[in-house]
Amino acid sequence: MNNTIQNDTIIALATSSGVGAIAVIRLSGENAIKIATQFFQSKYGDKDLTKVKSHTIHLGNIIDDNHIIDEVLVSVFKNPKSYTGENVVEINCHGSVYIQQEIIQLFLKNGVRNANPGEFTLRAFLNGKMDLSQAEAVADLIASNSAASHQVALQQMRGGFSSEIQNLRQQLLNFASLIELELDFAEEDVEFADRTEFKNLIAKINTVLKRLIDSFALGNVLKNGIPVAIVGEPNVGKSTLLNALLNEEKAIVSHIEGTTRDAIEDEIIIEGVAYRFIDTAGIRATKDFIESIGIKKTFEKIEQAQLVVYLFDLEKIKNNKLTLEKCILEIKKIKNQFPSKQLLIIANKVDLVHDKIITKTKNAFKNTPLIFLSAKEKKGISKLTSTLTQLANKGALSNNETIVSNSRHFEALNNAFNSIKEVQKGIDNDISTDLFSIDVRQALFHLGEITGEVTTEDLLGNIFANFCIGK
Repeated sequence: MNNTIQNDTIIALATSSGVGAIAVIRLSGENAIKIATQFFQSKYGDKDLTKVKSHTIHLGNIIDDNHIIDEVLVSVFKNPKSYTGENVVEINCHGSVYIQQEIIQLFLKNGVRNANPGEFTLRAFLNGKMDLSQAEAVADLIASNSAASHQVALQQMRGGFSSEIQNLRQQLLNFASLIELELDFAEEDVEFADRTEFKNLIAKINTVLKRLIDSFALGNVLKNGIPVAIVGEPNVGKSTLLNALLNEEKAIVSHIEGTTRDAIEDEIIIEGVAYRFIDTAGIRATKDFIESIGIKKTFEKIEQAQLVVYLFDLEKIKNNKLTLEKCILEIKKIKNQFPSKQLLIIANKVDLVHDKIITKTKNAFKNTPLIFLSAKEKKGISKLTSTLTQLANKGALSNNETIVSNSRHFEALNNAFNSIKEVQKGIDNDISTDLFSIDVRQALFHLGEITGEVTTEDLLGNIFANFCIGK
């Protein structure tokens, strides 16, 4: 993708493809308004769109050789006060696919070309309307499927993350300039950069970078959904629980053990957060080759999950087919095998047992939190969903703190953090300025990668290729 601002005019459908009540066709470029006015006939006499005020809307027809294609509303945005920073025209036409294509083809035949994916936003970035992290947030905002992912993307698009990074980079750049000045006067053994102040700045940058890096764990799951593995022995109600949560018959439910042999996944939104629930094969010793593959996949899904929901069957305890000791042992095994995973323990089929079994179970687990429910009767599901909301830990989101959700930013922050640690080590060990100045430059480079102050053509190509056409 060319890293220079082009002067040509581009066009694309800005709304979803297909039939709808209204479609929006967007043009951007130096000649966008001039070209559009050639094919626009106002309902209110002759009107030259190049002479109208910016941010105005005009009713009229799009005409090709005296043939009316459609009655439209044309919005005019003059540079630099537009999304791209260029002259922009948006044509609101009726949503017929035929009309959309007729209008687009008319402009393509008259000096306009099809926009590449993300080219409008790329032009906005190249024209200084937003930095690179804000541009990437546009794609995240479009892709957001929950209130939480929407809020994270919106905060980033508004520049909260950018301003924090730019502030750190500017402070570091000021000291870096003084350090470079020292290198110019190396023979005279002078210090322009106050080492105490510089040390304090490095410590501050180190703290901020660590906080941003740590926020990625939350940001990533808010953006992509929290993966939750539902595990337990066969026939304890895992598939029934999945169906109850989704409120549909997604998984096959049967009294026959080993029915679920492959992982079944689906996503739901709870309190604004997306959860990806994974119903897994029951864990047990088996000689069935296919079932054993399913059990192996269960452990793979546990590894991938952030939260593990372990189910056991209260009815089996009532009928002495399962002991609480064995249950507790199985839970300990999972905890030992996956110590970093959050584990939520559920006693299922509470509708089929009496109070004595419930009390006995509570006593056996002592201080371990338990949720009692009936997946079949959908009793206790609200308790489960409220517990999931608590475990999501949205504190940083509620406090409007900066949350990193982009893996490219996460990588750049880690690289900057490692460079800053080397600078800190160099200052502590009193090494020569020319040696730790290399690490200062590296830190500046990696921070600049986030906001786009440091870019390459390949980087921009990779980022904007993932955008939809028309944005």
